[in-house]
Amino acid sequence: MKELLVATGNKGKLLEVAEILKGCVETILSPADVGGIPDVDEDGATFEENALKKARSAAAATGRPVIADDSGLCVDALGGAPGVISARYAGEGATDQLNNEKLLRNLAGVPQEKRTAAFHCVIALCLPDGSCHTFDGSVPGVILEEGRGDGGFGYDPLFLVPRFGKTLSELSLEEKNAISHRGNALALLKSHLKGEG
Repeated sequence: MKELLVATGNKGKLLEVAEILKGCVETILSPADVGGIPDVDEDGATFEENALKKARSAAAATGRPVIADDSGLCVDALGGAPGVISARYAGEGATDQLNNEKLLRNLAGVPQEKRTAAFHCVIALCLPDGSCHTFDGSVPGVILEEGRGDGGFGYDPLFLVPRFGKTLSELSLEEKNAISHRGNALALLKSHLKGEG
């Protein structure tokens, strides 16, 4: 594929996407590269609904192939919360730090063995003709009582990946992309794009 617009302003996500799709997509574009994309109200009940809504809107507005993702953290002890509101768990415009603090408050007193969680991601690829495909990925882990590491973003410092004994923030970008929810979904997208020629 010659070019692909990634419907996100999150620089961390753009880096992950560019790294994984290297050799498959010639040029990765951000919204800033195309003069912006319409804001979309992420009011879907599922990650898939939100990802499709964002990708469809941007593809229609720009006339380009677009991917958009919706992802979040689902904590078993919190009934799946924060889920689709992960980015705004502590309120609209919340920082990563505020979201992490709220998560830790809500898990106070919950023993380590019951702090299981998973990151989930759905990536939607939509073309200007209105056709769309979705790709799902997830990674299981455990929520720590305090953050570790200085890489990544969002809940990464609190999310321990047991098989590595490290948080997502402590993994290199290469390691993270190989096992993360977004990495898993992007690998499926990459296979799809290669299949399309």
